[in-house]
Amino acid sequence: MAKWTVSDIPSQQGRAAVVTGTGGLGFEDALALARAGCEVIVAGRNAQKGAAAVARIRAEVPSAAIRFEQVDLASLASVADFGERLRGQRDNLDLLINNAGVMVPPQRQETVDGFELQFGTNHLGHFALTGQLMPLLRKGRDARVVTLSSIAARNGAIDFDDLNAEKSYRPMPVYSQSKLACLMFAFELQRRSDAGAWGITSIAAHPGISRTDLLHNAPGRWSAMGVARSLFWFLFQPVAQGALPTLFAATAPLAKAGAYYGPDRMSETRGHPALSKVPPQALDRAAAARLWDISQALTAVRFG
Repeated sequence: MAKWTVSDIPSQQGRAAVVTGTGGLGFEDALALARAGCEVIVAGRNAQKGAAAVARIRAEVPSAAIRFEQVDLASLASVADFGERLRGQRDNLDLLINNAGVMVPPQRQETVDGFELQFGTNHLGHFALTGQLMPLLRKGRDARVVTLSSIAARNGAIDFDDLNAEKSYRPMPVYSQSKLACLMFAFELQRRSDAGAWGITSIAAHPGISRTDLLHNAPGRWSAMGVARSLFWFLFQPVAQGALPTLFAATAPLAKAGAYYGPDRMSETRGHPALSKVPPQALDRAAAARLWDISQALTAVRFG
């Protein structure tokens, strides 16, 4: 996979994908897939941003089969409505990219359902979305689910006694927990797909350190992190480069089920797609099974 780029994406004609997130990595994922002939549904909370993303992609790829569908990952009702709409519109789905995320809001916030915002959106929202779309994915052709983690997962720990950070809220450790949860979910989904013969390939990916708007959107442009993102932009690789591990996981024939991909250089902060080093805590199968059971209980979404 030496220096794999978007030019290596095989034809995606006849395939259909859902990508969460309307900007940054999600936009680059949708653009690359559309260029390869995939039918793409861009799913996000903000209809205006979604329409703008679709318009930009159509301007670059006039033949693109692309549209926007509204879903708020911080609302289980919205996720359920989205799943019901798609199940009513189509019979199958070949690819789901769980990309959208919230990063380090300085004050503790909650989702509509009362979950801490980062854990509730990054993990529980995508857990529920994957479950809602599972009937379509199981009818897909070589269906894949790609879930985005982060190098922050290296320092993550699942605090089962305080998953929603009600006792103590520290932005970065809570973000790291949510991204570790995403990674553990991706691995557990593959194990359960294998055990239940679901026919789903689950792969995790991370973008290294990329020039997205996450730090501008959550802590804010004038926060310490936001200012660092603006002043030291050259330390962040271009967002299109950061999208490559996700696109490799989503499309490459060589991508391995149950694997984890990230950039290959400078401690996985930048570069081209390669197998990523998995944090030891993400390999705890008992913790992953426990997290799965808790996630099912919290979301009231079941798989299989």
